[in-house]
Amino acid sequence: MVIGVGLFGLNASLHGLMLICLTIAALSAWLLYREGFGPIRAAMNTGIAGALPAIYIFILIGVLIAAFIQAGTVGALIYYGLQMISPAVFLPTATILCVFMSIATGTSWGTVGTAGIVLIGIGEAIGIPLPIVAGAIVSGAAFGDKMSPVSDTTNLAAMSARVDLYGHIRSMTYTTIPTLILVLVVFALINTRYADNTLPPERLAALMQALQGLYHINLLCLLPFAVMIVLIALKVAAEPAMIAAAAMAALLAIFMQGADPVAVLNALYGGGSGETGIESLDNLLSRGGIVSMMWTLSLALMALALGGILSVFGFLQVLIGAIVRRVRSAFGLVTATIAGCLVGNMTMGEAYMSIILGGQLFGPAYDDCGVDRRVLSRSLEEGATLTTGLIPWTTGGAFFATTLGVSVVDYAPWALLNWMNPLVAILFSLLGIGLFRRHAAPDRAAALATSD
Repeated sequence: MVIGVGLFGLNASLHGLMLICLTIAALSAWLLYREGFGPIRAAMNTGIAGALPAIYIFILIGVLIAAFIQAGTVGALIYYGLQMISPAVFLPTATILCVFMSIATGTSWGTVGTAGIVLIGIGEAIGIPLPIVAGAIVSGAAFGDKMSPVSDTTNLAAMSARVDLYGHIRSMTYTTIPTLILVLVVFALINTRYADNTLPPERLAALMQALQGLYHINLLCLLPFAVMIVLIALKVAAEPAMIAAAAMAALLAIFMQGADPVAVLNALYGGGSGETGIESLDNLLSRGGIVSMMWTLSLALMALALGGILSVFGFLQVLIGAIVRRVRSAFGLVTATIAGCLVGNMTMGEAYMSIILGGQLFGPAYDDCGVDRRVLSRSLEEGATLTTGLIPWTTGGAFFATTLGVSVVDYAPWALLNWMNPLVAILFSLLGIGLFRRHAAPDRAAALATSD
């Protein structure tokens, strides 16, 4: 209630509101147990301790994004991706381009704010209705925001559910890849209505010339991205995989792009400053760096500390007791998690809090039901990350609508991946597809055996 009223009624800072919630929880614990502040501090430390590996990854995300920008990796992805565009397959191609952009950068906002702006202009010139074009852009951008190892929400979900990052990503492939294939098929069918329209080459030429003016664009620019993908496929731990990709990118920036070594090092901390003359492109090429991750990391630390208090002192059990008692199957648990995150987005206006609190609230229930927490982390993203762009008053929905010039209400039906993926996840949980099991708690084993 504090967060909902503060965000929408008072337009207050989310960090300030989280601090108030943390203070209320600590005071409540002290009033109930009267054991001094030591146990409260220990509970906060417990909540944070389990997320330390993800905290390291958060810092490396900023480093990796900045290195990719300095090396021209992000610029090359845009450059080569735009060359794939054809009116006959514009919608599926636009979706795929945004998929690759968002996987490389880990941000749906940056993807929509750069490639999205270009694509919305091209789609308008071709004669495709803008809500459909916007839906394809948001679908592709949301895919990478959910699946990329350098996405803050991907790491938040893994951290909140207390699972390995790559295990979390592999779990999501069970529901997200089939959904993406279905989305591409639907967009390809829709695109047949506009296959004979013409494409204005001058719009693409301006962006590609701007990128060529800033970087030496060639296939070597994609090497850091390839290194990261290969290491992920080889199941190398996230930290060394990110460091290796960032190191490769830094070397390319210095020796191929001609960047000053000191400037590259500074960019790894504070982000870069791309100057192409195209504002939307400059905004993307000026992000990254350790500093860029501090907003999300500081919020996560406070939320984890809050979760530690709520868990250790039994508040969580009271909050979700009624829901958990009604859940008698893995299907019900997945459905409740996705629905709970959706409601969290609608009330708090942000996916971050829905993911963090959802993981803390539902985690013990997954353990009791004998369902692996990778299903929890997957459900957190399907309920929170994907739906934020479908709600007009969330920060994501407002940004997409403002940037693309299409209202959320208009593009939401065409943001196919965002609303189809949660439905596919619920259906798969009912059918037992991709539903990983672990040893169930004794008091729930009998119920699961009779209900699933």
